[in-house]
Amino acid sequence: MNPDKKGISMKVILVIAFVGLSMSTGWALNKALSFKLLQTYTQNSIIIGSILALQGIIGVIVPVLFGYYSDTYHSRSGRRKAFILWGGFAAALAAALIYFSYIAHAPLGIFATFLAIFYFFMYFFVAQYRALMPDIVPSGERGKPSGIITFFEWGGNLLMFGFVAIVSVMARKVFPSAETALEAMIKANYLWMPFALAGVFLVLSVLLLYFKVKEPPYPDVEPEENVIEYIKNILLDHDFVSFYIAQIFWWLSFEFIAVFLFGILESILNTKDVLTLGTAIMAIFNITVLVGALIGGPLYDRIGRRKSIIIGGLIFLAPFIWGWFVTTSTEITAAIGIAGIGWGMLMATSWPVIGDLLNNYEKEFFNGRYYGFFEATKSLPVAIAGILGGIIVYFAGGNYKVLFPVGAIFVIIAMPLIWGMKYLDRKKGEPSMEGAIEATEEL
Repeated sequence: MNPDKKGISMKVILVIAFVGLSMSTGWALNKALSFKLLQTYTQNSIIIGSILALQGIIGVIVPVLFGYYSDTYHSRSGRRKAFILWGGFAAALAAALIYFSYIAHAPLGIFATFLAIFYFFMYFFVAQYRALMPDIVPSGERGKPSGIITFFEWGGNLLMFGFVAIVSVMARKVFPSAETALEAMIKANYLWMPFALAGVFLVLSVLLLYFKVKEPPYPDVEPEENVIEYIKNILLDHDFVSFYIAQIFWWLSFEFIAVFLFGILESILNTKDVLTLGTAIMAIFNITVLVGALIGGPLYDRIGRRKSIIIGGLIFLAPFIWGWFVTTSTEITAAIGIAGIGWGMLMATSWPVIGDLLNNYEKEFFNGRYYGFFEATKSLPVAIAGILGGIIVYFAGGNYKVLFPVGAIFVIIAMPLIWGMKYLDRKKGEPSMEGAIEATEEL
């Protein structure tokens, strides 16, 4: 080991963060437009929710399998980068297919199929992306890089939501008589712009990572688990199960609002023309997420891992309790903004958890499979939220606001699970993975 090399290269972290930003533009594109595009096909909340739930169904399966496979994948470029490169290319192409199928007036089944293809390739490389940071940053030092990368990830959301809001306003000026902002974007031929932005960012970022980031060498030891054994080991471990279940609950709360935000706004304001306001609120949410991420990342390593997650969770909870009572656009904007601070803290403090637990079990070099499960437990709520949320709204007479108190219950359930984890907080003298960093410090 070279004693002159200390710490982790910030350039490496920023390149990884750029991939995170680009992935977020893709997911934000989905959040900003898919619901409204589907509404032009059908007004049935169950059908819309079920199609959007394809994201969750695919996300439960794909990261688990390809994250596991990447742990033992051998190539000259490393274990993770090939997946990230080709996944980014394919996701960009799928985004283009979504756009072209819509403007070609393809049937709902074709449009939904291209959405599913986009979801597949976005999940194809997400576990490898998640595993890369813990591969190169030692336990005990992951809070700050996690905060930085989370900042960029949600900055990507902000970029896309803000971009869609601006484009919709521009389209409104060209076609002020259009009934909705989406109709104006289509008539002004501006709808292609968000899809192009996401595609370009995905391609550029994965190319930069592939050619500029050097992965650690393949570990000397081989994993002892097959795919069945690793899933079994997760399900039998108290801390892993507690964390994954908690994550399912708080992501379920988030997805209730994210998937059905436009419906919530329609219920509060009694109008269908909410695209511009909705994307603006999403942009504000992501600004406050950036603030929360910058707070939560350093707190993770300073005040204790469990405490930092709990603080973020409580801040995230408050707007869900308030949400049922909001009646104006100002109130809902404020509530979503406060939720963003708590959500940013939760995101920055939850990412390093898996790597730090694996460090305790001396399995940190094979975290691809565990981050695959991490992504699956984030994706399962997407499937549940789309279907369950649609059913709840249906039986609530179409009032989307009912999702706020239901989401609050799920956040409340999650917090004791985190506090009950036994091995998350760092022990004195916990070893670092310095040898894993040495190969990654040069771009």
